[in-house]
Amino acid sequence: MLKVDKIWITPTAVHILTADGRTAHENFDDYPRLRWATPEQRANYETSSFGIHWPDVDEDLNFEAFFRDRQAQTPLYKLFMEHPELNASAVARRLGIRQSLLAQYISGTKKPSEERSRKILNAIHDIGKELIAVSL
Repeated sequence: MLKVDKIWITPTAVHILTADGRTAHENFDDYPRLRWATPEQRANYETSSFGIHWPDVDEDLNFEAFFRDRQAQTPLYKLFMEHPELNASAVARRLGIRQSLLAQYISGTKKPSEERSRKILNAIHDIGKELIAVSL
């Protein structure tokens, strides 16, 4: 597991410094919830051994993802980035798994089994069906 010694926020990105001296950053523009967050919302984050969580905007970044190959984005990553209305924390709750585990699947630091991938996709499809059934 990656050990992070320091986290800092700039107006455009979140930066980390690892115990082994590496630095990396993620641009807020790459994450719709963080892109539109206020500076105060961006500054209000919680950390775990896996990553960073912004409770005000319900966004999560996995520390391992800071160092991922940008060309090797997972299908789950692309899905959640293309559809920011999908809330990873809520999807994880629906699945009965830890949000940090779903974040690792999304970032590609862990690969879900075929069965777990199917359950994730089914949960997302179920959300879509529920939305289609809404009438106002």
